[in-house]
Amino acid sequence: MKPAVPDLLPVTVVGSYPQPDWLIDRRMLSKGVPRVRMHEMWRVAPEFLEQAQDDATLLAIRDMERAGIDIITDGEMRRESYSNHFATALQGIDTEHPGTIVNRAGNETVVPRIVGRVLRTHAVQLRDLKFLRANTDRAVKATLPGPFTMTQQAKNEFYRDAEELAMDFAAAVNEEARELETAGADVIQLDEPWLRNDPEGAKRYAVAAINRALEGITVTKVVHLCFGYAAVVHTQKPTGYSFLPQLAGSIADQISIEAAQPDLDFGVLAELASKTIILGVLDLGNPAIESAEEVANRIRTGLHHVPAVRLIPAPDCGMKYLARATAFGKLKALSDGARIVRKELT
Repeated sequence: MKPAVPDLLPVTVVGSYPQPDWLIDRRMLSKGVPRVRMHEMWRVAPEFLEQAQDDATLLAIRDMERAGIDIITDGEMRRESYSNHFATALQGIDTEHPGTIVNRAGNETVVPRIVGRVLRTHAVQLRDLKFLRANTDRAVKATLPGPFTMTQQAKNEFYRDAEELAMDFAAAVNEEARELETAGADVIQLDEPWLRNDPEGAKRYAVAAINRALEGITVTKVVHLCFGYAAVVHTQKPTGYSFLPQLAGSIADQISIEAAQPDLDFGVLAELASKTIILGVLDLGNPAIESAEEVANRIRTGLHHVPAVRLIPAPDCGMKYLARATAFGKLKALSDGARIVRKELT
């Protein structure tokens, strides 16, 4: 029997978990977040890679279970980044002859070139979800890059404008999401950290693209946004999002936000009263493992602005850049901290 997800303050992860040193070159990983494929990052020979990724996925699943996480992922063990695994598997994208764009930090970044109509011609993450579902009795979340973010992370040399491209990305994501739901996903999450990269563009078409990507999905629907991996983003993080209240108009059930590291102004959550909030209460920029009471205090702060029935504690972001022992310790503190506050509420 599947363990019941608590009615109050269930805990979850955002997506990624640290990949083992024997699987991936973490020195290469630390240099940034790849947008095109980086096959040289894998330490295992191609003929053994899938088997190794399966083994790493089992480690991630068991760590999340042992830590007491209620809604888990596969740790994204098969991905070089949260977005390139899916984006580069689509038709219409040239990854062999990439382009460049200027990223949020003002640096040039190598990205896929859009040279034709973006189409999903085959399942990308279906086997990953089936493997996860077969190896845990917990509720499971499938994560996909959002259409707005993928549009921002590509060089458009085919479409009339970014909005048209985003809608085709959204259709591709929707096809994948529907198959993942059928295969047993309890939660479908879109990762949209680049909503703040172009807030004016986001205001024009991000909600429409997100809604298209989530169209027809009947399980829990999530949109995650953040200020970037703490290991990669070294500048001071802002205290507010340039695009957040607008997500009240999306069909997502839950909005996942980074709140621990950037010292977020929680007042913005009042405009998302119709949504459940997945609240980041683990600071991934600090290698120190929080105590359960520190996590409990952050949850209590969130409860001043969001009722307990609409609050889900989580890490700020994906955890792939942390040491595994650190990530596990933080997840254990997350679970224990939520349990403390849950007892206070009941």
